[in-house]
Amino acid sequence: MTRMQLLYLVVPLAPLAGAIVAGLFGRTIGRAGAHWVTIVGVAVSFAVSCVVFVDVLHGNTWNGPVYTWLTSGGTRFEIGFLVDRLTTLMMVVVTFVSLMVHVYTIGYMADDPGYQRFFAYISLFTFAMLMLVMANNFLQLFFGWEAVGLVSYLLIGFWYTRPTATYANLKAFIVNRVGDFGFLLGIALILAYTGTLDYAEVFAQAPQLAAGTLEVVPGAPHLISAICICLFVGAMGKSAQFPLHVWLPDSMEGPTPISALIHAATMVTAGIFMVARMSPLFELSDAARSVVIVIGGITAFFMALIATVNYDIKRVVAYSTLSHLGYMTVALGASAYPVAMFHLYTHAFFKAALFLGAGSVIIALHHEQDMRRMGGLRKYMAITYLTVLTGGLANAAVPPFSGFFSKDAIIEVTRLATVPGAGFAYLCVLATAFVTAFYTFRLIFLAFHGKERFDTHGDGHDGHRGVPHESPPVVTVPLVLLAIPSIAAGWLIGWIAYGDYFAGAIHVSPEHGGLAALAGGFHGVTGMVTHAFFSVPFWLVMAGIGLAYYLYIVRPDLPGVIREKAGVLTRILENKYGFDEFNQRVLADGTVKVGTGLWKAGDVTLIDGLMVNGSARLVGLVARVVRLAQSGFIYTYAFVMIFGLFTLLSIWLYRILAP
Repeated sequence: MTRMQLLYLVVPLAPLAGAIVAGLFGRTIGRAGAHWVTIVGVAVSFAVSCVVFVDVLHGNTWNGPVYTWLTSGGTRFEIGFLVDRLTTLMMVVVTFVSLMVHVYTIGYMADDPGYQRFFAYISLFTFAMLMLVMANNFLQLFFGWEAVGLVSYLLIGFWYTRPTATYANLKAFIVNRVGDFGFLLGIALILAYTGTLDYAEVFAQAPQLAAGTLEVVPGAPHLISAICICLFVGAMGKSAQFPLHVWLPDSMEGPTPISALIHAATMVTAGIFMVARMSPLFELSDAARSVVIVIGGITAFFMALIATVNYDIKRVVAYSTLSHLGYMTVALGASAYPVAMFHLYTHAFFKAALFLGAGSVIIALHHEQDMRRMGGLRKYMAITYLTVLTGGLANAAVPPFSGFFSKDAIIEVTRLATVPGAGFAYLCVLATAFVTAFYTFRLIFLAFHGKERFDTHGDGHDGHRGVPHESPPVVTVPLVLLAIPSIAAGWLIGWIAYGDYFAGAIHVSPEHGGLAALAGGFHGVTGMVTHAFFSVPFWLVMAGIGLAYYLYIVRPDLPGVIREKAGVLTRILENKYGFDEFNQRVLADGTVKVGTGLWKAGDVTLIDGLMVNGSARLVGLVARVVRLAQSGFIYTYAFVMIFGLFTLLSIWLYRILAP
């Protein structure tokens, strides 16, 4: 192996080493040892990722196996890396956000008895995501795909003594199994029709897949459409797209650091990354891209609406994540894969800042999460306020913050898209711009402005909570470091260079091939910002912020009145469109009832009642009849023998003497 190839190995193995040491020897090395060994592991991974990033920028990509796991017939199952610009972007984002979360966790989980276990889990989570994004074949992709699902299950249910946490991690696990079933079918179809799991070889055979049909299903759709839709079902589970979105809000039952890691850089971005990586396949199926863009539009708009009525500060940010994932999915369906990845990149920073900022507020208020019991916190928590405000401005796509560049680009490319369903998706993402600005600043105004509504009594060491105070540096420093790219990430990547950034890494439709060309019409990044002030999305954002200010600062009495007047609409949003109730009553309870019916009819009645107990009763009945002749007395047997002999002789004499 070359020196650079050894560095590629260091990126995923450093967090894995930290996870093993903290997980197996946590009691021996103590709490400080657990956080230091995992933080150093992720820091090394981040530093090496930056080195690899620069190396790839100079054109030094690599695609090859690390070792062969097994060979079956003519198929080789390998562990290998594909290191290109798409991969290195994900490596830097994942390791940087993970590093910030690791440092932040020292303060947030300081009093938790599962301290060492938590650090082992988040470091293992980082390893799993890195294996996923660095894969050069579907076997390793599936390994990373399932590993992030497993570790997310452990982290969402980290506080396993809470019934709500146990319910949430089971929900996440089961919903993702539904999506993963489709994902596995897609991989199986690829292996069956190409004979390989290597990305490069599969992409080389993409034209043949596009010309083929599913032979096992008469009149079936094109093979490529079936493959892409199956793969996208997997993405719907991991990236929480409608209707497999229901697990993500409940993932808030885990500690806030893992909420940030899941929502910003790891599990939910896996589906977006996978579709971008599979762009050579998706570009050959209009049907699949139509499904993608419609699902993304539905998720972006309808999940944003739920955030407008929720009062749990973490769940508002969670529904914001759902909506932004919908934006990314819309860009994928519009063939604007670089735009989707650009938004993934900017979103990772400002969403992590929002989540960790929310966690800082929760710490200050002794784990209070209801925004109705907050207010006026900006004068007590200036650093947290400024970082959350920065993340909020980026989240709402206010220029010149990072979210503006990527989010407005999605709206623009959706307007230009010609795939069926693009018009519907365009209306959804346009309306979502207004809704996003409204719920984002609703959170900021409720938590940090207005009248102080928090409780200063009870639950403290001296019987009083006291007024809130700023979190320690171990919490605020990661917030500041995440707020900086929330401002600068859009400028850093830049429109002018971004169009060529993913050259050779993902397929770029000629329709949206150059983001640089798109930006060129605005005369560079500054022109983009200037142009924004004359665009519809900008004024929708301003209207959303203005409405939030009026309702929660000027007339804070109105939201309650509107909520009551809205009636059924409010209840629909509060009930999250009834998906949880439907899943519980129809799918979960229905499955239990079907299982109970099969048990009663099949096991109890048919197998136990008829076959097992029925055969036993039949043997018993025969035995009772036979027992009548088996008295055990010798004279009875002698009588039967004489009677039988007499009967046989009578029949014999009758046949001889009869005329």
